[in-house]
Amino acid sequence: MAYERGYRSYRGRTPRGRIVLTVLLVVVIAAAIAVMLLSRNIVYDETGTPHLELPWQEETAPAGKDVPEDSLEITVQEPEDLQPVRAFSLGETPLTQAVWGEAYSISQMPQNAERKYNAMAVTVKGSAGTVYFDSATAVAGSVRLGEDTAEAISLMNGDSAGYDSTIARLSCFHDPKAANWDVEGMGLKNTGGYIFYDGNNSQWLDPAKPAAREYLCGLAKEAAELGFDEILLTDVSYPTVGKLDKINYGEGEKSANLTAFLKEMRAALEPYGVALSIEVPEAVISQGYDDDAGLLLAAIAPQVDRIYAVTTEENAPALAQAVSNAHETTQFVPELTDAGSTLDSFLIFS
Repeated sequence: MAYERGYRSYRGRTPRGRIVLTVLLVVVIAAAIAVMLLSRNIVYDETGTPHLELPWQEETAPAGKDVPEDSLEITVQEPEDLQPVRAFSLGETPLTQAVWGEAYSISQMPQNAERKYNAMAVTVKGSAGTVYFDSATAVAGSVRLGEDTAEAISLMNGDSAGYDSTIARLSCFHDPKAANWDVEGMGLKNTGGYIFYDGNNSQWLDPAKPAAREYLCGLAKEAAELGFDEILLTDVSYPTVGKLDKINYGEGEKSANLTAFLKEMRAALEPYGVALSIEVPEAVISQGYDDDAGLLLAAIAPQVDRIYAVTTEENAPALAQAVSNAHETTQFVPELTDAGSTLDSFLIFS
């Protein structure tokens, strides 16, 4: 068969224009890849000028600029330590201007000069369940006020009072009023399903019940809103007298329930910037626990700013060391009936 002239020499040859286009495409792709890789190593100085810093190059400051040695250091702000508290505590009674004035005069007497009181403590809720301020959340029949309690609290928490801080003592789970008011929702029951009576024929709130914990957190928030600088929780425990084997403790551990309460209280008070403290028996600090009460020092100390206990001036240093061992930044405050002039912190009962 005769071939058409010129066909054999043309077949299989690539046009020159296509080769040029292919080369250009490869160059463009390579350039794009190079730009992508190099862009990761482009940095800008404070004037906005770009600089190329390759991974194998040592980090150097842009020309004409000195980088301070500590420019890359991260400073962690440590929490400020609490100041020592030297408090004078009022008895459990409705606060009035007359009561406040008398307590103020006593705390400022010349014989008390060495003590240099810088705080005043007052009970806002007692162990009988009585609430000593005009609360919107207190259970019915639990509020007891003086003739000018609101004015007295305002005066106490005012700048003119002359104290660095004011302390609100708030009894927690020993509360017959709230326990009987809502047995199902808040009361501590016995194994028969009825309200539990302790060895003093009194009733308690159940730390395992969310409503009981919420009730106490609500009262503490109200106290913080009144201007108190510290909330001192008392009666944070289960009953320790009576037929304890008849208590319906539920499924949770007692210490876990109390720790959960302290965490919830801390969260509730956080917006107010107040200190959170707890009063425990001296033996809980010296021994580290009380199984009946459900108190475990190692679990309590990290949750609070201060731990108070009724003790003597002689025993205070050892207790302070035990608290510090449990949590370094938690402060111990001894509750004394007298003296206290040689201690950094103390609370004196009136």
